[in-house]
Amino acid sequence: MADNAALIAATERTRYPLRRYAALWRELFGLAWRRMPREVVIYFAANVLVLAVVAGTALALRWTVDATIHGRAGSAVLGAVVAALAYAVNVVLLDMVLFPVPLIEQPGMLDLHPRTLSDLAAMETLDHLERSDVLDRVTIVRNSAWLIMAGFWASIGVVFAVAQLVVTLVLLGTVSPWLLFLLVFAAVPLWCDRRGSAAVSKAELDTAETFRLQRHLFELSTKPAAAKEIRVAGSGPEIVRLQNQAWQETMNGRVRALAVGAAWKFAGWLVFSIGFVGGLALVVERAAHGTGSVGDLVLAVTVAANLRNTLHGVVVRATGVAQVRRYIEPLFWMRDHLAEDRARRAGTRPAPQVLSDGITFDGVDYAYPGTGRLALDGVSVHLPAGSVVAVVGEYGSGKTTLVKLLAKFYRPDAGRVTVDGTDLGELETRAWRSRISAAFQDFGRFATTFAENVGLGDLAHLDDGERVAAAVREADADRVLRRLPQGYDTLLGRDIGGLELSEGQWQKVALARASMRSEPLLFVLDEPTASLDAPSEQEIFQRHMARAREVGARTGAITVIVSHRFSTVTGADRILVLDKGKLVESGPHDELMALGGRYADLYGIQAAAYSATAP
Repeated sequence: MADNAALIAATERTRYPLRRYAALWRELFGLAWRRMPREVVIYFAANVLVLAVVAGTALALRWTVDATIHGRAGSAVLGAVVAALAYAVNVVLLDMVLFPVPLIEQPGMLDLHPRTLSDLAAMETLDHLERSDVLDRVTIVRNSAWLIMAGFWASIGVVFAVAQLVVTLVLLGTVSPWLLFLLVFAAVPLWCDRRGSAAVSKAELDTAETFRLQRHLFELSTKPAAAKEIRVAGSGPEIVRLQNQAWQETMNGRVRALAVGAAWKFAGWLVFSIGFVGGLALVVERAAHGTGSVGDLVLAVTVAANLRNTLHGVVVRATGVAQVRRYIEPLFWMRDHLAEDRARRAGTRPAPQVLSDGITFDGVDYAYPGTGRLALDGVSVHLPAGSVVAVVGEYGSGKTTLVKLLAKFYRPDAGRVTVDGTDLGELETRAWRSRISAAFQDFGRFATTFAENVGLGDLAHLDDGERVAAAVREADADRVLRRLPQGYDTLLGRDIGGLELSEGQWQKVALARASMRSEPLLFVLDEPTASLDAPSEQEIFQRHMARAREVGARTGAITVIVSHRFSTVTGADRILVLDKGKLVESGPHDELMALGGRYADLYGIQAAAYSATAP
């Protein structure tokens, strides 16, 4: 937490140059123009027209009053009609220019939001999903597309609001130049609002982690996956207490910041109100001494009365633009993080068509950010082409970390991984991953049809019914398929009104998805049967072992199996035994058993446990 707080504070102190904001504004305008050019033109035309009618209304009223006093009835009626029409036009257009919802929603949600999600998905590694300091910003950015687009149009509104303020002050200046000093008083609320907005922005970023925690606890207590456990254990009240505690901590920090912001705003408006009252007193004094016409008095009172609303519009819009900084700066930070991620990528070489030598770990170290322990510590091992390699060890020994390094989800902190003698980092990531098939223990549950759930394992063959059917058979998922009411077209996922599968059924779908690619160079099975019964597990491992031999003979593909059940990996060519991040043993099952070391101990313990529980 302390390290993350320091990183957040350092980022908060970053001040991005104005050209960075200008570039983003050009990008946002381009999104709106490409999607809704007619609406953009209408929006600008409406703002110009509102600017004209503001001046027209005040001048028409002065004209009407002076014409009435001098007995020019026709001119008075004409002036009244012009003033009424100008006021009506202003009322009709006001909502359009204040909050152009279509120009915010469509470019924001249909263009900027997908672009932001694409940027997140484009990151080569997974640290943006596992590092707290990155997640704080991702949490903000992921839900801020609408607000950022609204901030852009608010900035355009500020320009027109300032122009309207200038017109208003010019009209007041025709009555008395002293009234122009109201502009000085108008600057005070702007400055105060900026101070208040900065306090709110900092509080929101500081409490992002606790906000994310309370949301997780809320979802945990309302999702069916954990419902059974919560009810059996009776832990519901404690989860509610923790969620409420995180919520209170979040809200306390934000409410205090809102109170500080409100105090700054009140102080700014108090200063302006003093100047406003003084200006009105000056106008009344001039009229009382006959130094201006009655029409001047009406114009001044009308414009001065509207001046507060005009200034309020400037302040509110400017404040909105200032507040959107707390969404824009995390976006900049995230884009910089993506740029750094891309800059670290040295891989440009294509993936090999076949493996002739294999994959080698050479003194590989890796530690997760924010931890002081190596998840992999000096691992050196060769995985021969065409081999089946099992990785075993206790929980936390580094098994999953090893396979994630193979998939380039992480980069080694020390040492290197080579593929046929080429550093894995030099291979183009997308090309390498296109030659990987993988089923991970934390598999995905995609809210779509059964066929698409499987086909997503190889996008190039998403609609290939024969390939999908073959993958389903390979994973023994045809038993799941036969129970689906609409077969391949059955929608899966309770959240979208589809059919919910059991944990084991979802795992078979994930295994089928991993079987979509027919010519992988690396096939990873990371605890692929943890949710299946022992007979199903044994059958699936036999199927995949046979497939591994077949594919390995053709392409030199390496199959890496991570499993906590030792009995399922005895047929592997090589078994890697990890303990606290270190590779302590390596070899075939028989050799490791004869060695009588760590593997033999763990195997014996597990075999005894299964024997004790067998009927």
